[in-house]
Amino acid sequence: MTIDRIETFLVPPRWLFVRVETKDGAIGWGEASLEGHGEAVTGAFEPLRDRFIGHDARRIEDIWQIAYRGGFYRGGPVLMSALAGFEQALWDLKGRAFGLPAWEMLGGQVRDKVRAYAWIGGDRPDEIAEAAQGRKGQGFSAVKMNATAELDWIGTPRLFDEVVKRVEAAQAADMDVGLDFHGRVHRPMAKQLAKALEPLGLLFIEEPLLSENPEGLRQIAELTATPIALGERLYSRWDFKPFFEAGAVDIIQPDLSHAGGLSECRRIAAMAEAYDVAVAPHCPLGPLALAACLQLAACTPNVAIQEMSLGIHYNVGHDLLNFITDPDVLTPTDGYLAIPQKPGLGVTIDEAAVRDAAKDGHRWRNPVWRQHDGSFAEW
Repeated sequence: MTIDRIETFLVPPRWLFVRVETKDGAIGWGEASLEGHGEAVTGAFEPLRDRFIGHDARRIEDIWQIAYRGGFYRGGPVLMSALAGFEQALWDLKGRAFGLPAWEMLGGQVRDKVRAYAWIGGDRPDEIAEAAQGRKGQGFSAVKMNATAELDWIGTPRLFDEVVKRVEAAQAADMDVGLDFHGRVHRPMAKQLAKALEPLGLLFIEEPLLSENPEGLRQIAELTATPIALGERLYSRWDFKPFFEAGAVDIIQPDLSHAGGLSECRRIAAMAEAYDVAVAPHCPLGPLALAACLQLAACTPNVAIQEMSLGIHYNVGHDLLNFITDPDVLTPTDGYLAIPQKPGLGVTIDEAAVRDAAKDGHRWRNPVWRQHDGSFAEW
């Protein structure tokens, strides 16, 4: 079980897959996708190769600690995404070698399935209603959508009414709804809109402010009964710690391909449980990232719901199910994703398809959004 090779693949549209192989031929796959920064994460694998080729692949925690602490500089999206994809691949490799799902090695199942939600787009209520019906046909019972395209320092009742109508259009399709502010909103506006949305009974409002503004987030959490969700731009348990201590969050959304992988997100979830905070992992990514999330959901009691990027606009032509030979494993039914039962991460990668797709790589970059006045808006 000695690590012999660590490969990375920039797979369109914006993914980074990781393949680890041992000298005796055991193989594991992970996902280190960091949207818009694939080249940087690929570069971060060079020190991982130098350090861990020749290392015992079974010693996952030892590898994690060395990879995190051994380079002196630590944390942040690039290094933690590289570590996440590498660590996922080790769990997949070890599970396949021993014939066990990762969740079995992490303590066993606490649930048989987890509720899932998908993204919908559209500006008008009729567009939202059509998109929600489409997701219902795919097996979802919950969706997430933009709060609104234009959110700035101040708002008016007319703007709030438009947001309410869009939410009601999705709810009329028998969908539960979460609203993503994308951290695009300044505090005065976020406070107003949070109050206006409260009667709608939303699943959550996500990033009403950026996580770099914990004081403002705490104020909004104290203002509304709607659950506050955040965490896709946090990368370790230390990043999450102040939000737990401040009581500023109700649902955390660590990304298993950004926040140190399955091991670290399991620790983050355990911290959240001590503060009675739910977990809804962020995952607008590929099949390995989603498979890792389902391993977490299987063995973690406070996971509440799982994001899934089935057929969303930036995956057109490269759907996450295209690169696995068993797409039924990641297909929702009656609003839920079943817990995978196969070894490792529970999905089987089509290696030939990955290698072929990665020949040309990708140079995906985050779109730039602007307000109607021309000023920059958060993604």
